[in-house]
Amino acid sequence: MSRTKVRPKGIHRFLSVAVLAVAVAVGVAACGEQAQQNGNPPTTTAEIPLPPDVTFDGSVNGPAPSDESTNCDTSSLRPDEPLPPPGEMPRHSTMEEIYKRGRLVVGTDLGSNPLSFRDPLTGDVMGFDVDVAHWISEAIFGDPNRIDYRMVSTDDRVDALTNGSVDIVVKSMSVTCERLASIDFSIPYFEASQRILAYRHTGIESVSDLNGKRVCATSSSTSAGRVKALAPKAEFATTASWADCLVMMQQGSVDAITSDTPILAGIAAQDPWAKVVGESLGGENYAVGVAKGHPDLVRFINGVLAQRRTDGSWQTSYDRWLSVLGPGSPPPYTYRD
Repeated sequence: MSRTKVRPKGIHRFLSVAVLAVAVAVGVAACGEQAQQNGNPPTTTAEIPLPPDVTFDGSVNGPAPSDESTNCDTSSLRPDEPLPPPGEMPRHSTMEEIYKRGRLVVGTDLGSNPLSFRDPLTGDVMGFDVDVAHWISEAIFGDPNRIDYRMVSTDDRVDALTNGSVDIVVKSMSVTCERLASIDFSIPYFEASQRILAYRHTGIESVSDLNGKRVCATSSSTSAGRVKALAPKAEFATTASWADCLVMMQQGSVDAITSDTPILAGIAAQDPWAKVVGESLGGENYAVGVAKGHPDLVRFINGVLAQRRTDGSWQTSYDRWLSVLGPGSPPPYTYRD
């Protein structure tokens, strides 16, 4: 006598649902495959976030090459000799006012390694520009660290001096005729060379290769104007800081960065695929910015810089921060009185 196996009703219902689910899945997959064959593949898009205050424009806002230092008198004031001892500033002088306040207020940037930056481990502010500020502080107070640092962008350097929010600016600030109309400068403490930073695979090797490319520079810097003259078909993105330029190059928003060699060396140290390319596009003399109406402070700073050239401090600082650029020496300078 044979036995017939009877499945419970629940099992029949489960099998029916499972078969239906498989059929639906196969149908969806077939429709998807047909859609892919007959149409464009599915894509996703996302807007790349850009740093704040970025401007894309074929023009530039920085000083044109005709405004550069070769077309005007960039000499500085002769220092009074000898320098007063620290803590004994001349009465009623700008230096005495700074001494009584207890702090030298310095406009700089804390994101421009190796010129001025904050060490992520110690929190100390350091760099070649910062050493210059330390020399001035030590000459006034006998203490290199009596400094109140104020962050200033490239755009804000002149305004920070003219409105009195800082005593001096030490921030890779080159001497130009346009700036000399608004502020005064010390003698140069560094002579920089402008070049280009690009990724190794881009084929950018000279300034002529920038035609048709997007180039990043900080707004109101002198770098963009010179590139525009040499590569008229280049387009520019201007930002508030060089760190923003690096972010944009990593995102592919720009093809290259142009600036002075110390700044480019600091940027390249953060990205092993970036390299400095091309010949020098011109020179820039960095000097300490001082508001007009304070010739005594200009003379005092010039005395400090002259002293630091002769006692070996300048060379020690260069060897520590800028030796990657090759051998260096203090730049030439002239006095106008």
